[in-house]
Amino acid sequence: MDHYDGEEGIDYMQQEDDWDRDMLLDPAWEKQQRKTFTAWCNSHLRKAGTQIENIEEDFRDGLKLMLLLEVISGERLAKPERGKMRVHKISNVNKALDFIASKGVKLVSIGAEEIVDGNAKMTLGMIWTIILRFAIQDISVEETSAKEGLLLWCQRKTAPYKNVNIQNFHISWKDGLGFCALIHRHRPELIDYGKLRKDDPMTNLNTAFDVAEKYLDIPKMLDAEDIISTLRPDEKAIMTYVSCYYHAFSGKQKAETAANRICKVLAVNQENEQLMEDYEKLASDLLEWIRRTIPWLENRAPENTMHAMQQKLEDFRDYRRLHKPPKVQEKCQLEINFNTLQTKLRLSNRPAFMPSEGRMVSDIANAWGGLEQAEKGYEEWLLNEIRRLERLDHLAEKFRQKAAIHEAWTEGKEEMLQQKDFETASLSEIKALLKKHEAFESDLAAHQDRVEQIAAIAQELNELDYYDSPSVNARCQRICDQWDSLGALTQKRSEALQRTEKLLETIDQLYLEFAKRAAPFNNWMEGAMEDLQDTFIVHTIEEIQGLSTAHEQFKATLPEADKERQAILGIHNEVSKIVQTYHVNMAGTNPYTTINPQEINAKWDKVRQLVPQRDQALIEEHARQQNNERLRKQFANQANVIGPWIQTKMEEIGRISIEMHGTLEDQLSHLRQYEKSIVNYKPKIDQLEGDHQLIQEALIFDNKHTNYTMEHIRVGWEQLLTTIARTINEIENQILTRDAKGISQDQMNEFRASFNHFDRKRTGIMDAEDFRTCLISMGYNLGEAEFSRIMSIVDPNRLGLVTFQAFIDFMSRETADTDTADQVMASFKVLAGDKNYILADELRRELPPDQAEYCIARMAPYTGPDAVPGALDYMSFSTALYGESDL
Repeated sequence: MDHYDGEEGIDYMQQEDDWDRDMLLDPAWEKQQRKTFTAWCNSHLRKAGTQIENIEEDFRDGLKLMLLLEVISGERLAKPERGKMRVHKISNVNKALDFIASKGVKLVSIGAEEIVDGNAKMTLGMIWTIILRFAIQDISVEETSAKEGLLLWCQRKTAPYKNVNIQNFHISWKDGLGFCALIHRHRPELIDYGKLRKDDPMTNLNTAFDVAEKYLDIPKMLDAEDIISTLRPDEKAIMTYVSCYYHAFSGKQKAETAANRICKVLAVNQENEQLMEDYEKLASDLLEWIRRTIPWLENRAPENTMHAMQQKLEDFRDYRRLHKPPKVQEKCQLEINFNTLQTKLRLSNRPAFMPSEGRMVSDIANAWGGLEQAEKGYEEWLLNEIRRLERLDHLAEKFRQKAAIHEAWTEGKEEMLQQKDFETASLSEIKALLKKHEAFESDLAAHQDRVEQIAAIAQELNELDYYDSPSVNARCQRICDQWDSLGALTQKRSEALQRTEKLLETIDQLYLEFAKRAAPFNNWMEGAMEDLQDTFIVHTIEEIQGLSTAHEQFKATLPEADKERQAILGIHNEVSKIVQTYHVNMAGTNPYTTINPQEINAKWDKVRQLVPQRDQALIEEHARQQNNERLRKQFANQANVIGPWIQTKMEEIGRISIEMHGTLEDQLSHLRQYEKSIVNYKPKIDQLEGDHQLIQEALIFDNKHTNYTMEHIRVGWEQLLTTIARTINEIENQILTRDAKGISQDQMNEFRASFNHFDRKRTGIMDAEDFRTCLISMGYNLGEAEFSRIMSIVDPNRLGLVTFQAFIDFMSRETADTDTADQVMASFKVLAGDKNYILADELRRELPPDQAEYCIARMAPYTGPDAVPGALDYMSFSTALYGESDL
């Protein structure tokens, strides 16, 4: 067998010819070759419905030899001779040998006569030549072919198995573990490799041969006993048998590669579709929440009581503290998901994602802006309503006090004015009645201011839309009507008394003087008591200090008032002395006034009692205003630090996003450190919120110590969180793009330098004209049509702006390493074989269940002339996945 080798890929056998010559006819080797070659030939001949029993006898007439060559080559040989004569047999064998030679195999010392004569050596050599040419020569692994390629393939596949060391095609296979390792590597479910032992070669070999025959359709070409009993198994027999493993598994590997490619495309597509569904749901939920919330914030139905308005303010705080922050996070996450999805679609050469009508990122931003506008208006309305109700409560209480005092004063006055006592009175009594009436008129004039004040307060309550205005108006109207009635009655009685004045004598001047002086003093005391009991409302230290100063001035007038009291009491004492001295019958009362010394003393004592109470109220209010000032300063001290800190962080994040310091990973790490420091700052924001709540609870509405409001801080904080999250997402997308496109760090730096150079506004975004200038500087010859096409790629939302992510996506687009429609179709072609269609069962066999059904649902039925039931047109899947433009 040292004389048969081919010209192409077969001459490597020459290096082993020396030992082949000596060992070829070794009985053990010849037995192994007969069995192996016979089994190999039958594995192909059975496809034609025949087989051989004796390798040197059954090929003598050349008929089965020609049939074997036709089966393994797929070509038709010349028509064989059907005669039984030797010449016919030689002719058939020569046709077979000529066909072998036509395939580039040089046959040396092998003639048709030897084959016809049943020469075992020549017959085995010829079969070995056929095996080399059609089973081994085409094997190629890492730029090696034939025997070296097959050996390298075996070594690669068995490398993970520590007890297997394949170095040749003879003694390396004696323990049987090499065969078992090849099967387990490709079909691990067929062999429990962990139970095999190196010291049990018989079991190992029989296990491999039985499994290969049963599950891999590889016939038994070797005997375990022959391999074990032979010092050096026949190399050609081993190579022939191992080549069957290679062909069995290489076809499976191609199908797996094709299936994996399809699975990869399907997985990316399914993930993108899930991201789209998630975006749509999250956007819909967020817009629905905004839609429900804005009417609540726009509700301006006023409440009648301070308690009800305080409850509304508390509900608004709960909304700010509990309900809104999760929605801010959802909005930020929605923008991140949208940017990530668009990046993945660009990397997959898929069209940009366009959300449903009304669910664009810009739509959500507009809705969010409307929410914040409504929120600001609602808070301002709440605070104004609280101020209004506070003012209303104060005015209503003041109205009630003044009305009560006036009503108490007017009680019985109409009946008194309507009395006819002067008709039967004596002269002295008439004079007394006249003087008394004059005193009443003085008192009536003194009460005119109070009536006017009551009417003015009622008018202000009406203008401020006081909820109980009807009852206030009714009471005010009764007071005014009664006042007019008193005026008319007073005028009528005065005229009657004056008509009888001529009939009367002068009345005791002392009583008259008492009445005249007691009445204004009594009125002063009533006014003082009213002022001392009057409720006050202030908002600043200066206001309470003004009230305290006025109160001190009032206290300074008390000594003079006390002198007036003592003088009035002196008049009454003098009257009493005169009555006692002259035994005047006065019936015990002053006919000119109802005021008596006991009443004056009682009211004076009441005034003295109210003064320290007023002192205490002013002291407490002063302490409250001092506490309010402390709260203002406490809030201002924190706000004046937090506000600039937020602005500084915003500027630092902006610089990081446009500067080129380190790799993208360095920038990402830097940004995450910034994000961590920002999150760690949250307790200070919460502390400021607590101080702000204390200020609102204390009804403090202004703060001269700072220009920052809590609304400024909240908006700045939310913008800071959104900005750092969006910037991190942009860097992550840049890393994703860089890795997917194979862009180096130097290229990324060049892209960033070009982008920053033409980003003249330093906003991190180029407008269309800056982008056009950038492209021209890079050598692009741009017409309007070409520029419009490029802008449709980098600006799918037609905003007229180009982000850095879109810029690097465009610059690296030509180097994209993604699966195209042609690659996917080539993978489907591998699964379909030589058919123009693919069967649903084939997809279910090669792909995971969910992805197989995904493909089947998107394929149209195949309608070609060679269609069979269940045939699917796999070209329609590419149309559904990529669109017509990619085919």
